[in-house]
Amino acid sequence: MNRVLFLLLCTFSTGVFSEDQKNYAVVLRDQVVLRPAPRASAKPNALLWQGETLEVRGERLDYLQVYDYRRERGGYVRATELRRLSFKPEEAPELLALVRFLRDVPGSEALGIGLAAAWFEAAPAQAVNGAAGVEALDLLGTLAERLARRASAGKAVPAVLSAQLDVASRYGVRFVTYEREGRMALCYDGASFRRLLAMTSSPEQRAHAALALTDPRCMAGDLRVAERRQLDEWRAQVLDKVDAAALPPFVRNRVLMREAGIWAGLAYQRVRQGEPAQAAAARALKALGAVDKGELADGDRTAYSEAAMRVSASRWATVARPPEAGKRPHIVTAAGAPGETCILLVDEKSSAEKPLAKRCTYAVVWTASATLNREGDALAVAVQPTETWRELWVFRKTSRAWSVRVMPPAAVNPSLGYAEFAGWVPGGARMLVAREALGDGRHSRNFELVRLDTMTSVGQAADPSGLAVFQRWQDPAWKRDTLALR
Repeated sequence: MNRVLFLLLCTFSTGVFSEDQKNYAVVLRDQVVLRPAPRASAKPNALLWQGETLEVRGERLDYLQVYDYRRERGGYVRATELRRLSFKPEEAPELLALVRFLRDVPGSEALGIGLAAAWFEAAPAQAVNGAAGVEALDLLGTLAERLARRASAGKAVPAVLSAQLDVASRYGVRFVTYEREGRMALCYDGASFRRLLAMTSSPEQRAHAALALTDPRCMAGDLRVAERRQLDEWRAQVLDKVDAAALPPFVRNRVLMREAGIWAGLAYQRVRQGEPAQAAAARALKALGAVDKGELADGDRTAYSEAAMRVSASRWATVARPPEAGKRPHIVTAAGAPGETCILLVDEKSSAEKPLAKRCTYAVVWTASATLNREGDALAVAVQPTETWRELWVFRKTSRAWSVRVMPPAAVNPSLGYAEFAGWVPGGARMLVAREALGDGRHSRNFELVRLDTMTSVGQAADPSGLAVFQRWQDPAWKRDTLALR
C-alpha cells in the first residue's frame, strides 16, 4: 500500500524494492567499490554511489554479498559502507531522522533521497498521509532542489554530480534543463512540492514549496507570450496558497518579494494584450511595500533590489492616462504595423497626420508618464520593451526639428532595470534622471544630471543628496511615486 502511494507521489518506477524480498542496503558514500570476492585485493567490478539501493544476499567476513539490479551484477561490499534496510514500520522514525540530518549536509543529497524513498517504503499509510509524510515530501524536495543547484553551479566533480543525478532519477526524481543567459541551468521539477501543497501542511512548508515552484531561475527563457502569461498566472496562484501573515518575518519577506515580481510581470503582460493592468500593478506595489526591510536576511537584499526593479518597470500601470495637454506639445499614440505602437508628438499647429515627431515601437508606451519641460522644447516618456526593462525616451526640439533620443537603464544587454525622469532643470538644456539596472553580474543605481543635446551624464551620485542640483530640482511627483528612493 505504501509503495503504491509513493508511486503516486514521486513517480517511483524503478522497481528497486521487491515485494517478495525485503533485505536491502543503501550505499553511504560515493565511489564505493563492488568486488567479486570479500577481500580488498579483489579487482573491482564496479563503482557504487551514495544513495544506491542493493539487495543483500549474504554476509562473509566484514563484507555483505549484494546484487545490483541496475547493473545486473553481484559482488561484495564492505559492511561499513552500507546501511541495511528492513522496511519495517518501526524503522521509519529513524530513517526520517537521518533524512532531516542530511538536509543540512551539502554533498549528501543523493543519499538523502535514497533514505527518503526507504522511509516511504517503511512508513505506515497513516504516517505517509499525515504530518510525517508532508515533512518527508518537504525534505525530498529540498534535497532534489539543492542537488540541481549544485549541478548548475558546476563546482563539484562532473563525474560525481552525474552519478548522483542518475541515482536520484532512479527514485523518480526528475530534473529539467533550461537555458538562461547563455548558460544551462538544471532544476528539480517540483513534484514533491506540488503534492505538499495539496496536503495539510504548515505555513513554513507551504512557503518553502511555493518559493521553489515559482523560482524565476527555473523558467524557460523562450516561452511564447501566451505561455509566459499562463505560467505567471499559475505562479501567482501558487503563492496565494501561502498564508504570509503566519510566517516568520524573513520568510514572509521572501514570499512578498516573489509575489511583487510576478504581479509586476502580469501587469506588463496584460497591457500588452490590451487588458486592464491597474489591479496587477497595484498588487505588485502593495506586496513590495509590505516587505520589512529591517528583517531582510543578508542573502535577500539582492532579491529585494531585483523585485523593486521589476515593480518599477511596470509601476506606471497604476496611473490612469492623463488628459491631452491642449496647445502645448504632447503625445498621442496610434497603431502602426501589426503589434506596433507609434508615438506622435503634436501641438496646436500640428496633427496626428503631420506630427512634430514620430517614432514607432513594439514596446509598451506609458502615456501617463509623459512630461513636458517649462520651456516647451523637451518631453520625456517611459517606454517598456520587456517586462523587466524600461527606457526613457526624450523628444527634444532643435533649430531644425524635433528629434528623439533613448536613454536605457544601463549600457548592458537588456536584463533588469529602469531609467526614469526625475525632474527638469530650468533653461531647457538639462534634466534629472534616476537609473537602476542589473546586468553582466553587476547592480548599479545612480541619480544623474543629463545634457539634453547629447543625453550624456555630466554629474552623478549613488544618492540624490550627493547632487545639489538634484536636491533642488527633483520633480515632486517623481519623489512621491518612485521606488528609486526606497
